[in-house]
Amino acid sequence: MRRLALLAMLVLGAGGFAGAQSLDEFSGRLSWVPISGGQRADVGGDGRIAATLERSQLTVVGTFEGLPAAAVSASLREGVATGARGPVIADLTVTAANSGSIAGEVRLSRSQVAALREGRLYVQLHAERGVAPDNAVLWGWLLAEGATR
Repeated sequence: MRRLALLAMLVLGAGGFAGAQSLDEFSGRLSWVPISGGQRADVGGDGRIAATLERSQLTVVGTFEGLPAAAVSASLREGVATGARGPVIADLTVTAANSGSIAGEVRLSRSQVAALREGRLYVQLHAERGVAPDNAVLWGWLLAEGATR
C-alpha cells in the first residue's frame, strides 16, 4: 500500500511538472512606418504590442491611438532582420477607429518561432489613409522581454 501511494505521488508529481509550461513574453512599441516628407500628413499615432508564446501558439494584443484615419487592418509579418519589412504571416483583428486595439492568435511554424526569438516578427497596422502602396501607418517588432534592441 505504501509503495502504491509513493508511486501515485511520483506519477502525479511528474505529470504536474511535465504539464507545467513556461510562456515566452515579447513586447514592442508601435511607431511610424518609414515615410518621405510628402507622406507626413498620412502617418501619425503610436501604440504598444505584447505577445506570449506557448509552444507554437502566439497570442498578440495591443493598443493604438492618434491615427490620421480609421484603422482597417493589422497583420503579423516576418522580416529578414529586425527593422526590415517582410511578408504577412497572419491577419490580426483591429478596431476600425483612430484609436483601439489589436488582437490575434497564430500558430507558428518552427522557423517562425525561431524568427520571433531572433526579433524578426512584427505587427503592421494599416488605415484608410497611410503610406502607399498599402496604407501602412504603424509598425512594431516583437522583442523578447528585456531585449535592448
